[in-house]
Amino acid sequence: MFTRSSLTLAIAALVSAPFAVAETPSIEAMWELVQQQQAEITALKSQLKQTDKKIVVTTELLAETDIKVEATAEIIEQGAQGIGSIGSASWAEKTQLGGYGEHHFNHFEDGTDKIDAHRFVLYFGHQFSDDLRFFSEFELEHSLAGEGKPGEVELEQAYIEWDYTKNQSLVAGQFLIPIGLINETHEPETFYGTERNKIEKNIIPATWWETGVMFQGEIAPGLSYNAAMHSGLAADDGGKIRGGRQKSAKASAEDLAYTARLKYTGIQGLELAASVHYQSDITQGLAIDDTDGVLLEAHAVYNRGPLSVRALWAEWDIEGENFALNGTDEQTGWYVEPSYKVTDDLGLFIRYSEYNNTAGIISDDSKTWDYGLNYWLNPRVVVKADYSNNVDKDGADNDSFNLGLGWSF
Repeated sequence: MFTRSSLTLAIAALVSAPFAVAETPSIEAMWELVQQQQAEITALKSQLKQTDKKIVVTTELLAETDIKVEATAEIIEQGAQGIGSIGSASWAEKTQLGGYGEHHFNHFEDGTDKIDAHRFVLYFGHQFSDDLRFFSEFELEHSLAGEGKPGEVELEQAYIEWDYTKNQSLVAGQFLIPIGLINETHEPETFYGTERNKIEKNIIPATWWETGVMFQGEIAPGLSYNAAMHSGLAADDGGKIRGGRQKSAKASAEDLAYTARLKYTGIQGLELAASVHYQSDITQGLAIDDTDGVLLEAHAVYNRGPLSVRALWAEWDIEGENFALNGTDEQTGWYVEPSYKVTDDLGLFIRYSEYNNTAGIISDDSKTWDYGLNYWLNPRVVVKADYSNNVDKDGADNDSFNLGLGWSF
């Protein structure tokens, strides 16, 4: 039987039991534990110092790399400026490359077929500053040039253009004469027909370039002008105009020529222009008498939606006894060309033209009907197919079916 005293002893034993199991460690054991903990703390501090050093080194390397990158960029920029860049822009950013080309197939009614890499042209230009630029045009005609070969290598344009004030500029060097529609703009996707029209080829005569100076600019909104003094033709005494082009190739400059044009584009879709060209001696001294020549040209272009109409007239009036004897004292021509865009890619055209290089003695003109289509694979790539019905002034037919592929970039 439990008594109060025995119960008290039992409770005391139960309470003191845990403390009896976990005895208090000795002083030696506690000192050893402290030494172990101190060693661990020292090791951790060492590791942290090594990590800090790596972070510092990495940061220094990154900073040094940034400095090298900046220095390299500065060297590259300075080098680009050294070869002709303007400000921070590189030489390449200020230089332009472009060109155009044409391949033709012609099937004539007399059974003759011809394939011709008619033109391959490269453009090179450079922008020296906002108001000063260079442009050039280098051409290979008929694929192969050289003695006895059908083609020619030609420099068609090489000039400097300077904007000396707002909307006014000066052109100096070799440039296209500002007459007609295709003489200045003759990339194949810009006109209808595989071959260029005969009026601008035989009367103007496109493509026609000379060397000199030209002022151009805007007189009023929509009204512009060109005024040029340049080298002139050197036609045979009494010959046709086209053969008188000197192409700035050691050209005789005994007699300079002058060209002026006014153009109005103030109404949307409308272009009206008139040009006059004068040379006091178009033979460059070959004729014994006066052979001054005047070329007058006027054209109109009207675009309204898918419909477009082009019309052009040109006429030479030349003094000189031999020119009068050959009938070449008067040379004239005109054409009208309506066209219609069936879709954005497909256009149809018809063109009627008359021209006469001996209108001084023969009143009958050579007449041509051209009709066909242009199909644009891209705004800069065109495929052409057309038929040309030709009646020469002597009554001979020279009809042809023509295919063309053209591009520009």
